[in-house]
Formats: sequence, C-alpha cells, structure tokens
Amino acid sequence: MKKLLDVISEYVAQAFRALELDEKYAQVVWSARPDLCEFQCNGAMALAKTAHKAPIQIAEALAEKLWEDQDSMFEDISAVKPGFLNLKLKKEFLASYLAEMQKSPRFGSDPLSKTKKIVLDYGGPNVAKPLHVGHLRSAIIGESIKRILRYMGHEVIGDVHLGDWGLQMGLIITELSERKGDLPYFDPDYTGAYPETPPFTIEELEEIYPTASARSKEDEAYKERAMAATHELQSGRRGYRALLAHILTLSVGDLKKNYEKLKVSFDLWKGESDADPFIPDMVEMMKAKGFCYESEGALVVDVAEETDAKEIPPCMILKSDGASLYTTTDLATLVMRMQELSPDEVVYIVDKRQELHFVQVFRCAKKTGIVPENVSLEFIGFGTMNGKDGKPFKTRDGGVMLLSNLIKEIEERMYERIMETDPEAQEKTARETAEIVGLSALKYGDLSNQASKDYIFDIDRFTSSEGNTGPYLLYTIVRIKSILRKYEESGRSAEDAGIGPASTDSEKNLMLRLAGYNAMIENAAEEKAPHKICAFVYELCNAFNHFYHETKILAEEDEKRQQSEIRLLMLTKDVLLQCIDLLGFEAPEKM
Repeated sequence: MKKLLDVISEYVAQAFRALELDEKYAQVVWSARPDLCEFQCNGAMALAKTAHKAPIQIAEALAEKLWEDQDSMFEDISAVKPGFLNLKLKKEFLASYLAEMQKSPRFGSDPLSKTKKIVLDYGGPNVAKPLHVGHLRSAIIGESIKRILRYMGHEVIGDVHLGDWGLQMGLIITELSERKGDLPYFDPDYTGAYPETPPFTIEELEEIYPTASARSKEDEAYKERAMAATHELQSGRRGYRALLAHILTLSVGDLKKNYEKLKVSFDLWKGESDADPFIPDMVEMMKAKGFCYESEGALVVDVAEETDAKEIPPCMILKSDGASLYTTTDLATLVMRMQELSPDEVVYIVDKRQELHFVQVFRCAKKTGIVPENVSLEFIGFGTMNGKDGKPFKTRDGGVMLLSNLIKEIEERMYERIMETDPEAQEKTARETAEIVGLSALKYGDLSNQASKDYIFDIDRFTSSEGNTGPYLLYTIVRIKSILRKYEESGRSAEDAGIGPASTDSEKNLMLRLAGYNAMIENAAEEKAPHKICAFVYELCNAFNHFYHETKILAEEDEKRQQSEIRLLMLTKDVLLQCIDLLGFEAPEKM
C-alpha cells in the first residue's frame, strides 16, 4: 500500500506536469503549521529561478490547476506567500485511505521487496556476573531493532556475544583455586573425567568474581596469577576449560531467566570463547599477507586513513605475551560469522564510548579481507542511563544497581500506584498488572530517547500515567479496549461497517495520525531507530484521547456514525498493539 505522502505527491505532480513544471519539485510534506494546513508543497520556491516567475505566482497557478479537478482529494488548496502550496485532505478521501489500511494485514505497511540477512550483536554480558543497569540499554534497544527489522521482512539473527574469555575468567579460576584447590581441575596431571555437576552455585559464582576483582587491584602477585590463568585457559588447559564449561552452564541459565524477565531473547548464545578456534588461522593469514607487524612485541595492523580528522591507533591483534584481546576475539568472531552465517550486514549495539574500538575492528576486518566489501558493518552507539544528578545511575549507597533490583523497584512502584487508584483490587491481579506496566515504564523510558543520547532515569516520571510514558500508552490502549468491550457486551457489532468521513476536527486528526503509520515504520526500520515508533505512538495516543474526551462514542444515537467510530477505535487499538510489540512490551486487559 502506498504511503499517504506518496499518494498526495503523485496527485500534485499531475498539476506540475500540466503546467510544464519539473515534477521532482512536487514532493508534499506534513505541514509544519498544522493550525494552517495539513500538508504543504514548497516546490514553487525551488522553481522560481528556472521558471522566471515569483514563487507565489507558481504556487497560485498550481492551486488553480488542482482546483480544476472536480474529484480532487483536497477540501482546501491555497497559495500563501512567499510560495507555499497549503493543502487539506477531503474527509472522504482520508476515510477511504484508512478503510484500505484496515483491510491490509499489516495496516498498509508492505514488507520490503529486497531483504537482508542481518546479524545483530547486542547484550554483551560477562558470564559469572549478574546483569546490572549497564546492560539495560543494549538489551532493550537491540531487542526492539531486531523486532522492527524482522517486521520489515529481514532475516535477523540475534547474538548475545558473551564475555567469557578475558581476565575475569582468570580471576574466577584463581579465586576458586584458593578456595577449593583440591579439586581435580587444578591438577595439571589429572587425566580422568571431570564431575558433571559444577563445584559451585550461581550465588557463589556471583560473589567470587567481585571478590577476586577487588583483590587483584591491591595484590599485584594475585593479579599476575590471574593473568597467567587466563593465558592457560586460552591456550587450552584441560581443567580450566572444564571449569569454563561449568561457569557457562550456570551463568547462561541465570542470564536467560533475567533476559526473559525483560522480554529479550537471542537466537545465538555464543561468546568470545567460541571465536577462539578461529584465531590461529586468522593471525597466520594476516602475517602471511603482510597485514600485521610487531610493535614493542605486540602484533598490530595499521588502520589509519589519510582522511582521518583525529589519530586512529593501530589495531592490536596479539599482546606481547601472545594473549588475545577484545580486538582479537571481535575479529575472530567476524571470521566465524562470515563462515557460518554469511550475513549481508553485521550490526553492533554497544556503548558509544566503544566507538574507537569498533572503528579499528571494522577497518581491520575490511583491510584484511575478513569481511567482504559487500558486507556492511555498522556500530550503533548508545548513551548512558544517568541518575537525577546527571551521573551514571547508581544505587542509593553509590553502588552499581543490579538489573533485577531495578525491575523489582519499578514493579513495586507500579503496584503502589495501582492500589492507590483501586484499593479494592486483588493483590495477585494487581501484581501481574504491575509487572506488565512496569516493563512498559522501563522500556519506553529508555526507547523514547534517541539511542545515541544520554538520558535521566527518573522512576517517578517513567511510572506516571500522564505524559510521554509507557503507562500513559497502556492506559490509552486499555481505555480503547474497555470501550470496545462495552460496545460488544451491549450486543452491537461493527464488523460489517467501514470507517466513514470524520465529523470533527479531533476525529480527522486521529485519522491523519493513523495514516502516517506505514511511512513511520519504514523510516524506523531504515534508520534502526525505535524512538521514532515512540514518537508516533505518543502522538497517536494524544490524538485519540483528544477525540475521546469530546466524543460520546457509546452514547452516539446515529448507529452508522457510531459503527464508524468503533471501527476507527479498532484500527487505533491494533496499530498501537503492533507498535508496542515492536518496542518489546504488551498491554494488560485492565488497569
């Protein structure tokens, strides 16, 4: 189904052609002054020089030509100085567009004719550590982008890309060796089978890492042992690999539960360790083809370009002791993805402070041929989630807040609000609703901001049912559901009815907002920008609530008028539900 602006622009282009004007200037846009008109065409001003006429003369000629068509789609056409062509759609035309949109299985949004296989790298948690607020944005933004791209027809493979290969593993192994040194994993001469059951619980594991990390900052000898353990793990020491398998089993199981709570899922649960087998051949290829050289004992690849405005350091492939780095495993991961998945595009959703790292990795991957030229590599850097003091979000005592605790705090706040509104509500139902609405508060509070920007996490504002918040959207959806339920319970039906012309300005405004759905979705997918969906649903909810407050839908005496309004509500509800699904949350039946 054609986008509304395209339909209008094509119609206006007929007038351009009739006046022998270049139709490339016939593009129509949404009006910047909705109080004056709904759409406008500014082509007359661009044409003034070549047409040797004042812009207003061209605009007036276009308006006159458009008025000649008795079946015009416009109810008002006016030329305004210095050369704007202002347009208002006929209510009948808009109603017919929405009727077609309602019949479409995707509300007029057609899947793309040319689609891609896209690997989406988001999540990025370290194993053996609980998720904290620093992991929130990658998970939420990545999940929404995945859903949007799939909706448009792309094949999208979500990979969590676990951090399971760096110094943190060596720290855990070193601390375990001190606590449980008699275990067979630490005996280099042991040749038997290792126990199937992990020698620790997830709770122990989550306590071990911070303890080891803190000690390594004060005890240099301890840190050196941890670095040596990391190197031995990466070199294939059998006992340490068995410990890694235990750590992954426990940690991945726990991570999956936490991500499930966020309604975030991944197709692949691969980590840095999965890329390790690809490192030796990759390094040998770089050496053989002369891409890398030694610098102070380390192996590096130059990735600087003449056009660089600032210095881009060489990409380090191996440290002087032969150990791999993040750049090594990220490059090897690309080797693995090219061989196993053959994607058209790989997209990374990571903290924007990592941009330089990915510039180095991408350039190195292209320069060395790891990634073919026709495969796109994209970095989507997100800003930080800050507290009201403008600094990275912390607990009240200044520590890093666990993600599970943040979710609980939001759910508890939503539960309190629900009970304040309805003291008679059953606790079980109120808790279930608080969980659904709390997730909307958390996700919408994040996604409504452009990904690259920092934002202030304000739990009071995010959980409010007023303003640009997740709960406000859900209250609107629940309100629509309630009206439709009452209408159905009255024994009436609008299934065979259509959407008729708007009878009020607020109804027409609601219809106009709905008509922009397919263009918005296409743009959000193209730019991988969930915040565009947020802006759309907020405006749509505002338009609906304005219409609702001045329209007595259930008390309407004109049956045909009422059926039209009910059909409009059905479309509004369905579009809103589709949008929030793409954002990664859902709506309850009641609130």
